[in-house]
Amino acid sequence: MSSQYIPEPESAAQAPASILSALNQINRRILIGNAISSLGSGLTFSFLVIYLGQARGLGTTAAGLIVAYIAILGLLLTPAVGTLVDRLGPRPILMCGLVVAALGSLLLVFVQDLPMAILAATVLSAGQSLLWPPQAALLARVTDPNRRQDLFGLQFLVLNLGLGLGGLISATIVDVAHPGSFTLLYALDAVAFLIYLVIILPMRGVGVGPVPAQEIKEGAAHSTAPRGYGRVLRDRAMVHLSIAAVVMLTCGYGALEVGLPTYLTLDGGLPAAMVAIAYAVNTAVIVVAQIFVLRRIRGRSRSRLGAVVGLTWAASWLLIGVSVAFPVWLCITLVCIGIALFGLGETIWSPIGPAIVNELAPEELRGRYNAVSGWVWSVSGTVGPALAAVMLGAQLSVLWLGLVIAGCLAAAVLMARLHQRLTPQQDGVAAH
Repeated sequence: MSSQYIPEPESAAQAPASILSALNQINRRILIGNAISSLGSGLTFSFLVIYLGQARGLGTTAAGLIVAYIAILGLLLTPAVGTLVDRLGPRPILMCGLVVAALGSLLLVFVQDLPMAILAATVLSAGQSLLWPPQAALLARVTDPNRRQDLFGLQFLVLNLGLGLGGLISATIVDVAHPGSFTLLYALDAVAFLIYLVIILPMRGVGVGPVPAQEIKEGAAHSTAPRGYGRVLRDRAMVHLSIAAVVMLTCGYGALEVGLPTYLTLDGGLPAAMVAIAYAVNTAVIVVAQIFVLRRIRGRSRSRLGAVVGLTWAASWLLIGVSVAFPVWLCITLVCIGIALFGLGETIWSPIGPAIVNELAPEELRGRYNAVSGWVWSVSGTVGPALAAVMLGAQLSVLWLGLVIAGCLAAAVLMARLHQRLTPQQDGVAAH
């Protein structure tokens, strides 16, 4: 079977009546597997510090350092993962990642001391590093180029649905006084990874090995340009996109994870339960609006939509920032409106970002391009929380808010200027 997408009966130029109806069998397998693994991740999401620090008695400092170690190790491993994807194909690497991630989650069940915690964290980080680049590359290989944007949007939808449901389930189970409540969740997380593995096992011949020579664009095989990451770095559009994405995501997702709860509880005096409500609103907006947004943005300039995301996130942070100056009921209302705006921005960014990356990527370098995209997420996910923790901890909340708003606006300008570097096809305004 070809490593490329499975052709559909209708013309690629004809937009399907329903985005879901356009999925082929392989698309469905990947999305279902992703949904199940996301559910497992949702069960354990944000509990690692509590589990290691309190339930296992390692202390908050040691637990926090282990979480940072997982992120840093992921940054170091991701480039090598991209190379492996291009040489061996995305599906073998994804399958390996699922096994290693499952083993990492299972090892957390048996943590009793610091050395065992470090071992489990190392395996878990390696497994997680082996998931995103091959999954994105595999989706790109098996999907009609005209439908990749929709598929990446659906992937984001099932990711959030799984994380949200997993979080609701785990909230009724976890108890710091009973470590077994945490180990149950990590065991279930391991099972979820293995279920995903079983789902993609029957996809024989799909996404295996490097891209066949006949599928490489004419002239690319004999190009004198660098073949590895050097070629990625010489792609000015990809470098431009990566810089814009680092700024956008650092001031967006990166600021949201630590900055939102810290700002609202310390500066706003809101109870933690209200922060949980804000996150629930965010997830609900994504799940409800994603398919509608996918239909509305089809055929529109991706770079300009990226600029819209930056403006939307800036407005979101502005609303959240001023909310603490009002009475509690109005504060909560403004926060929910702000976080809903942020969610709408997410439903735009989630399909267009990966779509641009995979339009820019030559077939034989798709793994490396997606690894760079994953590296961008890792950098922003490391810098954003650290920046929020340091600045808010030093009571520089106004300066921090100004920084993230300015960052979102700067990212909007960078995305608007990216338009000049993209072909109409790469920008999503021309059919293949």
